[in-house]
Amino acid sequence: MTVTEVEGGTGTDFGIPSLMTDDDRRAVTPAQAGRLAAFLASSWTLFDRVAGSAPEVLRKGPRGGGRDTSKIIAHVDEADSAYAREIGIKTKPPADRAAVEALRAEVLGVLGQPSDGRPLAMRKWPQRYAVRRIVWHALDHAWEIEDRSE
Repeated sequence: MTVTEVEGGTGTDFGIPSLMTDDDRRAVTPAQAGRLAAFLASSWTLFDRVAGSAPEVLRKGPRGGGRDTSKIIAHVDEADSAYAREIGIKTKPPADRAAVEALRAEVLGVLGQPSDGRPLAMRKWPQRYAVRRIVWHALDHAWEIEDRSE
């Protein structure tokens, strides 16, 4: 494992891994692609498990704000749709659970393939960065739900 330090960007204060590193641009072997896809699938499984067992109404923040569980789930699903476009999947935000599952399967299909490390589908995200960003988002919101559950 490599640890890399980069200057912060506009999302750094929120913990967003918005900057790519040279490691993100390394080629991905078939075995590595399988592990990356499995890691992503596991993060979605954890998110679904946490969200599925959480109360609908979550504890509000110190200033009274914050989304409830169904709004966080919708946000993650919509973000995954936007992230999918960054790896060349043309999609709209999923309208139901079946559409979420279909989108996730398509994302895993793309990210589970070996790559040369260049951005996927002539977009801006290379494979390693795409996985890191999507996993971070799912886990960040799973932890948010856990922290704010009564």
